Amino acid sequence: MALLERVATLVRANLNDLIDKAEDPDKMIKQVILDMQNQLLQVKTQVAIAIADQHLLEKKQKENESKIAEWMRKAELAVDKKEDDLARASLQRVESYRDLSESFAQQSVDQKAQVENLKLALRNLEQKLTEAQAKADLLIAQHRRARAVNKASDARIAIGDNAKSTTFDRMKNKAAHAEALSQAKSELAADNIEERLAALDKHDRIEQLLAELKAKRGA
Repeated sequence: MALLERVATLVRANLNDLIDKAEDPDKMIKQVILDMQNQLLQVKTQVAIAIADQHLLEKKQKENESKIAEWMRKAELAVDKKEDDLARASLQRVESYRDLSESFAQQSVDQKAQVENLKLALRNLEQKLTEAQAKADLLIAQHRRARAVNKASDARIAIGDNAKSTTFDRMKNKAAHAEALSQAKSELAADNIEERLAALDKHDRIEQLLAELKAKRGA
């Protein structure tokens, strides 16, 4: 999520370094604080939305569980009435709703993790904002003193670090792209086989459920 990446960047930001590299330290620290405040508002909004989505997924899961029970009762009735075709059709509905229920359950788990990530980002950003607000004047004063003594050496270090960082980022992005491309090709090649196997597995599961149901109902 781009929002979490921006927040992580702000949280990791070293205020001293930012001020050291700024032409106008006073303006820089005020801009950093403003950025944090804006991101904080966005994260709060996203937390509320994520929690609402989590509740919706949980509701959908419960609805599908109810459908499973409903269609299982219909399958039992069909078996009692010696209507195998209706029983099979009902069991197919049972399996479809069961698949949906499992999907919603997994999405709910993922959503809970996302909510926790957002809450953690919110807490970290709030802490960083408090720190920035408290240290703003002190950091600017420290910067002015340090800049008067170390301006030349700091500039050389900054240039060296930046060059290394740029080269490293370029290599990392290239490797990540190659990895993603390889994974995508593998997934595309496997999709057709997995779908066919899944269809066979589901057919066998339906027949097994029908046999078990018939045995249970004495049919």
